[in-house]
Amino acid sequence: YHTAPLGSLAIPGPLYSLHVLRVGYNQPNPDGSCHADGSVTLVHGGPLTVLVDTGGPWLRSHLPGLLAGHGVTPRDITHVIVTHGHSDHAGNLNLFPQATLLVGFDLSQGQGLYLPHGLARGVPLELHPGHLQVTPTPGHTRAHVSLLALGTALGTVAVAGDTFEHGRDEEEWQALSEEPREQRRSRRRLVATADVIVPGHGPPFTVVRE
Repeated sequence: YHTAPLGSLAIPGPLYSLHVLRVGYNQPNPDGSCHADGSVTLVHGGPLTVLVDTGGPWLRSHLPGLLAGHGVTPRDITHVIVTHGHSDHAGNLNLFPQATLLVGFDLSQGQGLYLPHGLARGVPLELHPGHLQVTPTPGHTRAHVSLLALGTALGTVAVAGDTFEHGRDEEEWQALSEEPREQRRSRRRLVATADVIVPGHGPPFTVVRE
C-alpha cells in the first residue's frame, strides 16, 4: 500500500461526520527536545457525540472554541476516546466530566464507575453498532486503541492515535514504540480495514492499496 494526503479535514457521512479540530504535529529541535501535540477529532451527527483525543493541557483554553465552531459544547460530548495515556493526547479530560471516558483500556462513567469490556483481550468495543467501533491497536503503548467510523462518504475512517505518527512515518514510528512488533501488526490491520487514517501527528491521509 501507499498513502496519499487528504485535502479536507472534514469527512462527511450519512449519519456521522468527522472533523479534525486540531491537526497533530511533532517538530524536533536541535537540542533533542520537540514541540508536539496530538490530533483532536470530533465525530458527531448521530445519537453519540464523540471526541477522540483531547490534546495536551496547553490546548485547554482553545478546545471549547474549537468545538463551538461545529455547534458543540463540552457538555454535548457523550464519549471521549483517548487512544493512549500520553499527555499530548489525554491532557483535557477534566473538560468532560459527564462523558463516558475510554482512556486506553479503562472505560468509566459518572463518579468513577469502571465498566468491563474485552479490549485487552482483543475484542472491539461497539459504541454504535454498524457505525462506530473502538478497536485495540497495541504497540505504541500496550493499551492503545483506535476508533473506526464506518460508512462515511470516504468509506471507513480510522482515528488511529499514534499507531501512525503521520502518513510518511515508516522511518520514525519504531523509535517511539513500546512494542514495535505489536504495532506493526496493528498498522497492517488498520491499513487492511480503513480507507482513510487520521494519524496522531499529521493530517489525514487515504490508503491506496496496490
